[in-house]
Amino acid sequence: MPKKRSGGGLSPTQQAAKFLGVSVLAGAVLAGIALPAVGALGLAAKGSVESFDELPANLKTPPLSQRTTILDAKGGTLATVYSRDRTVVDLKDISPYMQKAIVAIEDARFYQHGAVDLKGILRAVNRNAQSGGVSEGASTLTQQYVKNVFVEEAGDDATKVQQATQQTLGRKIKELKYAIQVEEELGKKKILENYLNITFFGQQAYGVEAAAQRYFSKSAKDLKLQEAALLAGIVQSPSRYDPVNDEAEATKRRNIVLQRMADLGDVSQAEADKAKEAPLGLKVSKPKNGCITAVKGASFFCKYVEQVFLSDPVFGKNREARAKIWNQGGLTITTTLDPQSQESVQASLKEHVYQDDKVAAATTLVEPGTGKILGMGQSKPYGFGKNETELNYSVDKAYGGSNFGFPTGSTFKPFVAAAALEEGRPPTQEYSSPFEMPYPSPVQTCDSSPWTNLNNEKLENESESEHGPYRLKKAMELSVNTYFVQMIADIGLCPVVNITDKLQVRQGNGDKLPEKPAIALGSIGLSPLTMASAYAAFASRGMYCTPIAIESISQKVAGQQKSLEVPKSTCSRAMSEQTADTINNLLQGVVDSGTGKEAGLTDRDSAGKTGTTDERRNAWFVGYTPNLSGAVWVGSATQKVKMRNIYIGGVYNDLVYGGRVPGPIWRDAMIGALDGKPVENFKRVHIPDDEDKGRGDDDGDDNGNDDGNNGDDGGLIGGLIGGGDTGGNNGGGTDGGTGGGTFPTPTFSIPEGWWQGQSNGNGNGGRG
Repeated sequence: MPKKRSGGGLSPTQQAAKFLGVSVLAGAVLAGIALPAVGALGLAAKGSVESFDELPANLKTPPLSQRTTILDAKGGTLATVYSRDRTVVDLKDISPYMQKAIVAIEDARFYQHGAVDLKGILRAVNRNAQSGGVSEGASTLTQQYVKNVFVEEAGDDATKVQQATQQTLGRKIKELKYAIQVEEELGKKKILENYLNITFFGQQAYGVEAAAQRYFSKSAKDLKLQEAALLAGIVQSPSRYDPVNDEAEATKRRNIVLQRMADLGDVSQAEADKAKEAPLGLKVSKPKNGCITAVKGASFFCKYVEQVFLSDPVFGKNREARAKIWNQGGLTITTTLDPQSQESVQASLKEHVYQDDKVAAATTLVEPGTGKILGMGQSKPYGFGKNETELNYSVDKAYGGSNFGFPTGSTFKPFVAAAALEEGRPPTQEYSSPFEMPYPSPVQTCDSSPWTNLNNEKLENESESEHGPYRLKKAMELSVNTYFVQMIADIGLCPVVNITDKLQVRQGNGDKLPEKPAIALGSIGLSPLTMASAYAAFASRGMYCTPIAIESISQKVAGQQKSLEVPKSTCSRAMSEQTADTINNLLQGVVDSGTGKEAGLTDRDSAGKTGTTDERRNAWFVGYTPNLSGAVWVGSATQKVKMRNIYIGGVYNDLVYGGRVPGPIWRDAMIGALDGKPVENFKRVHIPDDEDKGRGDDDGDDNGNDDGNNGDDGGLIGGLIGGGDTGGNNGGGTDGGTGGGTFPTPTFSIPEGWWQGQSNGNGNGGRG
């Protein structure tokens, strides 16, 4: 019995027989003869291998997967993403050394033979028989290219990849037939170009351009002799000849390639010897794949762009079709992200909230009238480690956000006011606004089933000194809860739902707002992008524009650039110009003399609203100028942190509220984003002020003027109960209503159906 050898357990005689079989097969293929299903070549049982003539006539050549580049609005690169790191280049953009090196080591007779090199097969048979193993292969570059096409078509499917690379006679038949087709249709130069673009060079680099960048941080056209030889040597076994992990083995392989080039006359022996003495000269560029590598803190925006692509039907009829295009890559995506605005957002977040704080902050900036997202960032960066997160706090669950969004507190009240104005209520609308009152009942909904206060539950303002009557302007400045509850009872829930529908205000999980009175006080979870986009409609005098993140997309396929259709912003009227102008003037009062004074801008018109929710679990500021809208949320994604006696950004806060932490974040982000931009003004609307009736609405404290007597400074239902822990410096401050107030014990219960509880990371829901 012959002694077995290392080459798969076959003796030299068996190896010779095997290669002779391939040779005969090749001859048959070249002659165009159909092979029998069973025969001397061991084609197994009938049906296990298709005959040559039964194979499909044409090789499917899917577009090569390439890297996708995501750009900001000015053309700067934010990130590159890919399933395979590849940049397809023309042969003229590949160093001649590289072209000669790969031919020399992989298929020296490439330009002399056809699809199959019979002389090479016989030479391999002889050498392998002599060595007792498989020391030399016989596949031509064309055959290797075809095999790589099979692998590319298999994608990331492990089973298909295994089938594409398995060492069977059936696969060899396919490879041979398609190699003939490729030779006839493409010609030698195009085959060489395709091969250099498709083959794997290790270290996640597919194609020679990616390999040149990975190992030498240069383009393939600039490769020197010794560099080209190194890359050509890697192809046979990317793991074995990996120069990053085994420099000695890679050097030996490189020198073999150099000597082969000299033997073939591609370079002189002197050139080869000199190149052999050169160090490897690696200048490795680490792979930068995915949104996690995005610059300017734009990782979350990058992921949002990806989710938009995978979700929007404009890119394909279903998610699978869209994912195929995304994974194929070769895209250049120009986004709406303004680098100046993004840098300002990140700088402000970094200044005011630290990555390792117990709470996080998120900021989103949107351009009124266009819906363009100009900035999106958060204090905890994208990642998987400590104090990092994959959740994008700025967007809805469908786009990578939290399950429900975050309760918004009193930042919802402008929607109630806008609905009332649309219903014909005057901007001087007055309600008794007592310190304490029963919840109004019944409250009309959009159907025939009104909400009713079955248990005669009551609500309160911040302090006993805060009581009406109040008009709308003062009630908005102080965020008086009983006023807005009376307003929603007056107009009903349906007008509020109608206007929020027009502003596309949806819960973070995508559901419509419930028809319950609690929406007046911001108990429902929303995202900063939703709030910034809705407030942008006030800035654009009533026109709501859907948010967009993508300006344009081009895709490189088969060397040609083509443009893809992208989703456009849809603008529609959500309210009259008069209503929007009135809201703008009302919210100017909030930042001029109300709860948002710490957020106000000094060099241009600005407007906004503060919000703080149940037990200070969330704090918001949403504001805008005529040309920029922004929303800031501060809180815990788990909704478990109560922001009392807490350090945020290195600053101690006895109480956190909308005007104290979110307000300054918004202010600083807006200042930087608007620097050098035109100064625009709101249209003035005269709204008579309340006469001074001694109701404790003095705003003259020195220490922050947010939700202490505005009805959303913590406490149940966003400040419906509980005075601030300390009063203003002058004893008449707004943080406790009367100065030096204490936080009382709730004296009432919440009526059934008043607020919508939320789970899965959002506690019991916001109540303000």
